[in-house]
Amino acid sequence: MRIKTAYICSGCGHHHPKWQGFCNNCPERNSLVESSVGNDKAKTGIAIAKGNIPVKRLSETTSKNSDRIITSIGEFNRVMGGGIVRDSITIITAEPGAGKSTLLLQVSEDVASQGLRVLYASGEESESQIKNRADRVLSSIHENVWVYSDSSMNNVLGCIENINPDVIIIDSIQTFVLEEYPSRPGSPTQTMECATALLKVAKNTERPRAVIMVGQMTKENELAGLRALEHLVDTVLILDGQEGEELKQLSASKNRYGSTGEIGFFSMSEQGMIPIDNPSEFFMTQREPNEIVSGSALTVVKEGTRPIILEIESLVSQSFTPFPSRIGECTKKDQLNTLISVLEQRAGIELSSKNVVIKTTGGFRLKEHSSNLAVIMSIVSSFKNKGIPSHTVFIADIGLTGELKKVPALETRIRELDRMGFRKVYIAKHALKQPVAVKGIRVVPCNTLIEVILDIFGKSIS
Repeated sequence: MRIKTAYICSGCGHHHPKWQGFCNNCPERNSLVESSVGNDKAKTGIAIAKGNIPVKRLSETTSKNSDRIITSIGEFNRVMGGGIVRDSITIITAEPGAGKSTLLLQVSEDVASQGLRVLYASGEESESQIKNRADRVLSSIHENVWVYSDSSMNNVLGCIENINPDVIIIDSIQTFVLEEYPSRPGSPTQTMECATALLKVAKNTERPRAVIMVGQMTKENELAGLRALEHLVDTVLILDGQEGEELKQLSASKNRYGSTGEIGFFSMSEQGMIPIDNPSEFFMTQREPNEIVSGSALTVVKEGTRPIILEIESLVSQSFTPFPSRIGECTKKDQLNTLISVLEQRAGIELSSKNVVIKTTGGFRLKEHSSNLAVIMSIVSSFKNKGIPSHTVFIADIGLTGELKKVPALETRIRELDRMGFRKVYIAKHALKQPVAVKGIRVVPCNTLIEVILDIFGKSIS
């Protein structure tokens, strides 16, 4: 077989005969990576395996639940679907400094404390760097955690044979190479071949192992490499949170063993990633029962399978420029402008000369429309300089007509409010198909935004 050189786009995988500054198949620029490919024109057929190949009818196949390694990190278990599946392969990606290596080091220590062996292989950091981080974030280092620092995947596979670990952590997959392939680390060929080698290790029926790989992230906040890498693994985890931010969100964009879209919350500290077991307390300001402040409103958002009570804060101030500011730290600017326009047109509250700034407690990003009523009510509260009772919550979307719209999983959200001791919630009329079996909370269905404003602040809109 004659070996020739081709240039492969790291974005879409399209082959090019020579290097150029852009890809012919996608809009990526400077994405072509040199790679070696085989060229065997003499071979015209495909070899077909002979003999009695074992194949089963689907109806005769035994189904079984994969065994899991359950850690003491509850938020990590939640996102993984209940724990680490022993014969699974997972990839986690995040921006630099988000805390993915720290989280995996904590997972390693937790798994090792259960009597399981862990191999932590890094192609980016030296063994002493890993030890320094462990000394900083771990109270102790278990003898079942083994560390190896080198970019050779061949050596890593050798370590697996020698140590016989139950869990293998690779940090990061783009830094490793197999000697059989001459391309550089991070190329599509090396990344896919190294990942495939680890897949075979994880899926070995005689000795299954759990593999967790770190994947680098592009400037577009996507997993670096070919899309085939995401198809190859069982679970894709994304750790959201820029360097310096306390709040970190771990979400599953793919999970063959659990719920896709599940989210876990962590607080980044000097002691590492601290799980936030009760996010509702983290995303609300703790105030005295009789302490009421203007510009604050509460809602319930749903992240994965879990309802979370969230505080939205607004500040309305006089603008001294022709174009007042519209700042939404937690939402898109277009969405904020839309809500302000609805408030002005349908409720008659004039904000054309006012600056409007909104944010959420804890830096939570608003992704669903169930919080729109709370956003508007927080703006009205700041505009009037009148506080909303702290036991009151708003769960509804707002249409361009000023009407309240129903939101999904409303019963689950109301039950969470009842559990947390809230006494009043505003929802859209006819949003509930049947009354929710709760005793401590009063459900107030309303048809329009004006009805809610009048019920909260009295008979005067302005």
